[in-house]
Amino acid sequence: MSPPVIEFHEVSKRFGARWALRNISLTVPVSEVLLLTGHNGSGKTTLLRLMATAIAPNRGRIGILGSDARRDRDLIRRNVGLLSHANYLYEDLSAAQNLRVLATLLLVADPSRVVKELLERVGLADRSMQSVREFSAGMRKRLAVARLLLKRPRIALLDEPFGELDPQGIEDMEAIVNELKASGVTIILATHLVPQGLRLASRRIHLDSGCLSTPLASQ
Repeated sequence: MSPPVIEFHEVSKRFGARWALRNISLTVPVSEVLLLTGHNGSGKTTLLRLMATAIAPNRGRIGILGSDARRDRDLIRRNVGLLSHANYLYEDLSAAQNLRVLATLLLVADPSRVVKELLERVGLADRSMQSVREFSAGMRKRLAVARLLLKRPRIALLDEPFGELDPQGIEDMEAIVNELKASGVTIILATHLVPQGLRLASRRIHLDSGCLSTPLASQ
């Protein structure tokens, strides 16, 4: 069997006096789509940020792709893509320019072609030269998805990926998740839209006040 791509061993994270996560132990095998549910404030975003090495735990050990999350952050970040509430877009650049900047950093071959294809994939081909400052929240989400796809991550961390999207956008997002899954990408999907998440995921975990718990049927 392949070793797990994500391993949490008794991980806890504190912000000030409040423990956002407590004693989380978790393993995620390669190519799994894991659904992460929980109410606002339950710790979902904190868990994803730990997986992305954006923050470090106060206790416990995290392994990502066989590397230690504290010691090998740069290596891990090259292989992990995070779609979060912060979209990391340059407001004064166009959609195409935003992607070209990242393509240059990633040394992407034939960046013009790749950027064009990605903008078409997320439904922004006709807005490619428009300033991001003029984009709606849904358009920004679509462009952020294009950034994640451009990185071609081995692990995709999706924090509320359906938020701010219209029905067509939600359908497109589901298709993109399925494409990533088919290509062997490991996906952690945090969402309040449980029916959509259950259609995509092979397993579900639930957070309640920073602890792993069994979800109620209505959750």
